[in-house]
Amino acid sequence: MAYGRIPEEVIQAVLKHHDIVDIVGKYVHLTKQGHYMKGLCPFHSEKTPSFTVTPEKQIYHCYGCQAGGNVIGFLMEIEGYTFVEAVRALAEEAGMPVTWEAASEEKTQQQKDAAVMIDAHELAAKWYHHVLLNTEQGKPALDYLRSRGVGDRMIEQFQLGYAPPMRDKLSQFLTSRKFPSELVERGGLVAVREGSGQMDRFRDRVMFPLHNHRGQAIAFAGRSLGDMQPKYLNSPETPLFNKSRQLFNLHRARADIRKSGQAVMMEGFMDVIKVWEAGVQNAVATMGTALTEEHAHTLKRMANTVTVCYDGDDAGQSAAFKSIPILEKAGLHVKVAVIPDRLDPDEYIRSRGGERFVREVLDDALPSLKFKLVYIRRNFNLKDVDEKLRYLDTAVKMIAELTLPIEREHYLKELVAEFPQYADSLRQQLNMSRQDVLKKQQTGDNNENLWNNGIGIDPRNGSAPAPVLHPAYHNAEVRLLAAMMHDREIADYVSRKLGDRFNIETHAALAAYLYAYYSQGNEADVSRYLASLQDEKLERLASSIAVKESIHAINPEVIDDYIRQILKVPHQNAIRDKKQEMVRAERAGDVLRAAQMASEIILLEKQLKSLQVLPLEEI
Repeated sequence: MAYGRIPEEVIQAVLKHHDIVDIVGKYVHLTKQGHYMKGLCPFHSEKTPSFTVTPEKQIYHCYGCQAGGNVIGFLMEIEGYTFVEAVRALAEEAGMPVTWEAASEEKTQQQKDAAVMIDAHELAAKWYHHVLLNTEQGKPALDYLRSRGVGDRMIEQFQLGYAPPMRDKLSQFLTSRKFPSELVERGGLVAVREGSGQMDRFRDRVMFPLHNHRGQAIAFAGRSLGDMQPKYLNSPETPLFNKSRQLFNLHRARADIRKSGQAVMMEGFMDVIKVWEAGVQNAVATMGTALTEEHAHTLKRMANTVTVCYDGDDAGQSAAFKSIPILEKAGLHVKVAVIPDRLDPDEYIRSRGGERFVREVLDDALPSLKFKLVYIRRNFNLKDVDEKLRYLDTAVKMIAELTLPIEREHYLKELVAEFPQYADSLRQQLNMSRQDVLKKQQTGDNNENLWNNGIGIDPRNGSAPAPVLHPAYHNAEVRLLAAMMHDREIADYVSRKLGDRFNIETHAALAAYLYAYYSQGNEADVSRYLASLQDEKLERLASSIAVKESIHAINPEVIDDYIRQILKVPHQNAIRDKKQEMVRAERAGDVLRAAQMASEIILLEKQLKSLQVLPLEEI
């Protein structure tokens, strides 16, 4: 079987070469627990590990968000790759020649259009860069960058450029290279004005290329050189670019963020460039928008800690304050670097140097609560008794929200040291506020999920949650599928005796894929079977079944019993329906109809009884 046009042998070689523990371990800290490896799920916020990797089966599964699959599926979900991109990345990492690339899966028209738009952006970035460095028109922009302390090395590395002030110079250039005007417009490089035709979107601006996760240019930000407004202009939302999801410089910073487990979040592109030159290579910035939950979740896939380093003025500190709950909600540990004298990072580095910036700003970043206490303090006049008491009340309530007792004790002692006259009252109020916090909480880090509180105890009442009760046939189908995944002979037997007569549609689909998988000569291999599914919902379900279900007690008698449980369901449903129909006939006075239903019920009950006593060969 081939997937798209990737040869089957490539899929097999990729899966055989890579150990899922090694790949997942680049993103998740895993610890060994028996036959499994466990860690915090990278796909949702949690404090108690529910993410499981099974080396024997080469699959992963999260008991919380139900994510699951093999190493290819993991890379698709963590990096946002397509199936082809994930296989290609794994093949390249293994040093395997990607000779099948030219014959990869047939692209949809949408994919073809996206590829053309990316090519247009890549060429535009080179053109802007050439104009900056090699033309007289680009000289003022080059002088501006150098006046800001951006040297030639950074200009080259970040491929900075200049959009000349002419009306349609880029448009003409792309047209001469045979790029369709409709796609150039849809990609955001040009705009159409009624009665004026196409004109370049960016004119007389220093250009910053914006990239996707593969390092391809997909958009631009342009800074005006004169008084033109807005000061910064971003590409519009396009099929390639969504500013609420993408982060500037992430494709360069990704490796350092993963290695250190830490990221630095900044406001401006120039800030990122300057700290990069100072050796801070885990810095990213939002693209002209406030921090979003999508940004936070993107960082959580690679980091545990984020240091927010925004401008030192009121607007920057306000933005930093607002970013904290967004990052913490994603499960990130947050620190805030405060720049003195209301400077921004670029100004601080230009005046005091990159080494001092790292040592005195980033390394001295405040824990998030410490920053919040400092930030809210300036809203109160502590010389006024009423305002001082309101500040203390606000501060205590913020401290009460901390999960760790040692943290609550630390910040309470700091308050008491400054306001010793209220020592007993502050401690009493903290206890009361903490009780209020606990009452408002539902069940821990994921309120709706009791699986994520360690040992399955509901903190609301101290009891274990009631297990989900499935009908017998559901459990029989799940256990049968697990056995089929691990044993080809069992799958062949079930194919002959049961076929597609699973009662749950997704179970029937999994069985059909299994029959097809084995019919092509494949041996039992859960990871390779998951690769054949090419459906996220089915892959998650299959990985869940493979991880949760044990097959140690499976024998022929048990298999037959499972099949009988499944085959009984249509008869049971028919008997139920006939009985309801008979009752309706009796109520309507239709004696003949009621008698007919009674006769059919007797026949169905005999057939049901035969399922329980006859060998499967006779059914």
